[in-house]
Amino acid sequence: MYFPYCPDETNWSINWAALESEFEWLRALADCPQDPRYHAEGNVLIHTKLVCEALVALPQWRQLPETWRSILFIAALLHDVAKPAATQIETDGAISSKGHVLQGAKMAQQILWDMNIPFKEREAIVALVKYGSLPLWFWDKPLPERSVIKASQIIRCDMLALLAEADVRGRYCDDQAQLLERIEFFREYAIENKCFNQPRQFANSHSRFVYFQKEQGNPDYEAYDDTRVEVVIMSGLPASGKDTWIQEHLPDWQVISLDHLRQSMDIDPDENQGEVATRAKILAKECLRNRQSFVWNATNLSSQLRGMLIRLFASYQAKIRIVYLEAPWHSLLERNKKRTLAVPEKVLYKMKSRLEVPNITEAHQVDWIIDN
Repeated sequence: MYFPYCPDETNWSINWAALESEFEWLRALADCPQDPRYHAEGNVLIHTKLVCEALVALPQWRQLPETWRSILFIAALLHDVAKPAATQIETDGAISSKGHVLQGAKMAQQILWDMNIPFKEREAIVALVKYGSLPLWFWDKPLPERSVIKASQIIRCDMLALLAEADVRGRYCDDQAQLLERIEFFREYAIENKCFNQPRQFANSHSRFVYFQKEQGNPDYEAYDDTRVEVVIMSGLPASGKDTWIQEHLPDWQVISLDHLRQSMDIDPDENQGEVATRAKILAKECLRNRQSFVWNATNLSSQLRGMLIRLFASYQAKIRIVYLEAPWHSLLERNKKRTLAVPEKVLYKMKSRLEVPNITEAHQVDWIIDN
């Protein structure tokens, strides 16, 4: 991937005039203040510019392949993109922006999707925005080891450390030296846990699954594979091709389709879905008890919803595979119009904004089927 505004060896300077002219979300950062106790440099745009300048000045960044340079540069541009929406000024004058990291990851995904950034690179940038502050705060987490190992499955920890270092160097604060020490500690900790520039390796996929399903686990433990049945959980926006994929790849499998259940039960998508979900789970439990593999076919857009299903299926010793499908936005809109039961366009946009792409820590196997 090549981002045209990313500096390179021919010219390491950043063309801020071009970037601000191109991206409205970048210009919006200028109107967002920051607490001078932690960000004495000024507003969010000033901070973002300093972070990008610091990143580009790092020798480790300059030595990276072009794609990774672009990924990190875009992540630096976007790392505080949600601060204008999340910032609040308290009565005592203190400024806070609670929740801006998770909100920023969702905003970044939408912005990058609209920019047609390729899926793999887009999700790497989103992960950098989401986990970018982990090197600073991982030791304060209830389970630091698990937090770092989980992040390593989704994004390289060495890249997280580079972004975090640029973030700290791009602010004026009294504790800058301490924050840089924390990042060095994170680097050492990730190296110690064998997950600095690669995902932490597990004995097998079941051992990895068990580790992330339990609060207290040992990453070196080789779990006995006691799975007895397979479950495929489909995930993706309406019209992304889930039905077609099932017909082509698992034609003989039992399919529990929430759309089909809605139709048979005469329940509108806008109505309460409790009865549909209950009926679907009854059918799923029958399959699980009979050790019959099946496909759970629904949009399954949030990790929370998928997690509830996965815990239920795993309690019956199921091996879980998630199949995520994605198509270009204009294709989804066109396909949706041709469907017998088209989803209202405003609902489709709302679903897109809620989408959380599945990651490998959720299941035994995750397949990302991307229609370009």
